[in-house]
Formats: sequence, structure tokens, C-alpha cells
Amino acid sequence: MADDVLGPERALVFATPAPIPPEVQAAVTRILTGGLSLTEAFTVTVDALASVNPTASRLSVVSTTLRPDQEQGWIRLGDRAWLMERVAEGVIPTAHVGADAGAGRALSLPWFSQQVREHGVVGITDTGLLDGEAEGDRTEIEAGGSYAAVGSSMLCDGTSYGSIGVARAEPGPWPAETLAAVQVLTAALASRMAAERARVSLADAIARGDQARESQQHFFAALGHELRTPISAIIGTAELLADEAADLVEQSDQEGPDRDTVAGFATGVVKDSGVVLSAAEQLLAVIDSLLETGQELGGGTPRQAVSVAEAVSDVVHWLRAPALTAGVTVSFSPDITECVLTTPSGLRQVLANLVGNAIAYNHPGGRVSVVTSASSDDQGIAHVRITVHDTGPGLSPEQQADVFKPFVRFADPEVRGTGLGLALSRSIVERDGGLMGVESTPGEGAAFWVDLPAVVRPQE
Repeated sequence: MADDVLGPERALVFATPAPIPPEVQAAVTRILTGGLSLTEAFTVTVDALASVNPTASRLSVVSTTLRPDQEQGWIRLGDRAWLMERVAEGVIPTAHVGADAGAGRALSLPWFSQQVREHGVVGITDTGLLDGEAEGDRTEIEAGGSYAAVGSSMLCDGTSYGSIGVARAEPGPWPAETLAAVQVLTAALASRMAAERARVSLADAIARGDQARESQQHFFAALGHELRTPISAIIGTAELLADEAADLVEQSDQEGPDRDTVAGFATGVVKDSGVVLSAAEQLLAVIDSLLETGQELGGGTPRQAVSVAEAVSDVVHWLRAPALTAGVTVSFSPDITECVLTTPSGLRQVLANLVGNAIAYNHPGGRVSVVTSASSDDQGIAHVRITVHDTGPGLSPEQQADVFKPFVRFADPEVRGTGLGLALSRSIVERDGGLMGVESTPGEGAAFWVDLPAVVRPQE
């Protein structure tokens, strides 16, 4: 500090470029790359400080953001700070300095702490020069038998993780090497603690995600039971009413005074029960789609290499009956060998929806073709595109913009559907890092496509 500086600042020195002692370099390497626990990293720091400060009366490190991974070797200071300290023989430990005021009081040093926050690493050459606004700091430091001190704040990306302190029982200048050693050890510990904080945050996020996924699975299981039970009762009752009404219609063919009345009533019941049955079955289909997709998105099945050819072949086989009924020809050449990263059930659910729609929205004599191709994007990442072409009515640009929205349908009322299939399918595809889209010209059919990351199937 310059000779013309007045006030307590004349006692301060700051870190400047200086050689780093070999033992400090070794400590920094161990802290950053040695796989040490936090407690071990702090212990290595104190050992390194001791090696370059043989006359130090007190060496300390404080953690304020992360709780130590073990209690041994630490002194708790209040609710948010933990101290690791090494003192020379006859020196009063920090936790007992001003014990009547509480352990936290021993670490206050308001004036010196402000200097450390502003300058990073700061040394006090002589506490006797701390007067005026720094008088309280002088009292605290000297109460522990120290008359020269160095302090630093462990800052990383704006977060304070604690501090490092060195103290001597004798006043005097601090070597530049000592200040430089404190500086690099502070930076190493701050980086190590920031990495540990990120690791803990990631682990917590994963744990919360697992809990949320488990809760979601329980929710869907309970929801399926609560919704399916009453709807199944409605369907069963509607079927029973329809059967009984049909029997009444047959009986009304016999002569009787109320024959016409019974026949009219029974015919109405048959008709109305059919409406109830159709509505209940459609509602059950909506519930099944939601539950199936919810369970799929819940992550119960890990993603894996799934054969595209096998998945498409399965779906085409499943849908051969409705295709035959609709008079639609479905074609696919299973010559692709690529696999995609997804779940077997998820890919089949998506393809069943696309091929099923292509059949349902087609016309007798129409065609559906499933085409696959492999390519790479601008970053060189391999993808597989699965495209389902149909010869149906096609979609206008306005319809293409809305077709993936929930409950949006463009089919005639007699074509059964919920309007959820495409929205739920896109959710599954995007979960697996893929894309889904459509290309169409009105009157010329539509082509719905799915892009998924390609992977190599492990050798069995």
C-alpha cells in the first residue's frame, strides 16, 4: 500500500502475480482432478496453506453454500456456515473467540469482509493500523491472538461458497507467494464446490423426476380404474337394454292389445341404447388413448434400439382387417435395416395411429404406402424418416396447421375417432428427440412423416 494512504487501508496488501509453490500446484491438481470428497478437498487446502505458511498461527476454510459431506473435522457456525480450522499450540480456536456473542460473531469482520469482496485476496500486515471504521475488525482479530491476516472469498459465477483465512501472531508484510497461493487455492476450491453444487442439483432433479414419474404412473393406474369401471357399467347396461328391447320387439309380433305401444317403445329403446353404446365406446377410446400415452410418456420402459422394419411390419399386420373392410391396400417393403432410439411400444403406437388414420380417411380402392429412408442432418447426426402416404382427400394448408392440435378432426362424422391420436403421437416422438410433420395437397392425399434418431442395434 502506498505511503500516502490514510486510514485503515494503509494496513492492506493485495495479491499480485507471483510464482506458485510446487506443493500448492499439487494441491490444486488434486482438488480439481483427484476425485476427492469436499471434506478431503478442504483438508488438502489447509495442508497446502500450512506448507507455505510455517509461521501461521491460524489456518481456516469456511463453507457457506454446501453442507460438508461428513461432520468430523468441522465446526458448525450458526445455521449456514461450517468451519475447518488448524491453530498453533496455545492459540484460541475461532469457535471460542468471543463465545458469549456466539460462534457466528467470530466471523463477522464487516470492514475486512467488504475489502475481500471488492479485491478478492486481501492481506492485513498489522492490525495496529486498523482504526476508525475498522476498529471492530481489529478487536475481533486480536481477540484470537492474531496481528496479521489474509482473507479471500470463494466466488464462482456470482455465487459465494465460503472463504479462506490465514493469520499470524506477529505483524509484518505478507510474501507475494503467500497471497498468490491463497488466490489459486481459493479459485480451485470455488470451482470444485460449484461443480459439486451442480452435481447435487442434477441428482436432486433426477430424484424429483423419478418421484414425479412414479406418481404419474400411480395416477394413471388409479385413473384408469376409476374411469373404466363406470363406463364399462354404462356399456354393459346399454347392451342389456338393447337385448331386452330386441326381445320385446320380437314378442310384440304376437297379437295383443298393447302390441303397437310395446313395439314402438322397444324400437326406441333399441335405437337410443345404440346411441348410448356408441358414445360410451368412443369415450372409452379417448380414455384408453390418454392412459396409454400417459404410461408411455411416464418412462416406464427405457429407450432402446428399435427395428423400424419390425415395427412397421407389426402395425401393417395388426391393421390388415380394417384395411380389408375399408377396401384399402396397405404396402410396405421391409428392406430397411436401421434402428431408431425409442421404445418398442411407443413407435408402434405412433405408427398404428398414422397407418390407421390413412386407412380410415381413405376411400374404397385407395392405397396406403409406408416408406422409410435414412439420412443425416447438418450436424452429421443420423436419422430415419418413416412416411405414411395415403390417397385420401388430403389437407388444406389451414388444416395442416391445426391437425396436430388435440381434439381436432377433419373427417366425416361417421368416421370414428377422438382427435387425440396425432397430438399424443407427436408428444411421444418429441420425447425421443424426433420430429413429426405432414405434407399434403387437397385432393391428392397426405404424407405424414416421423423423424427419429438412428442407432445401431447391439449384437445379440
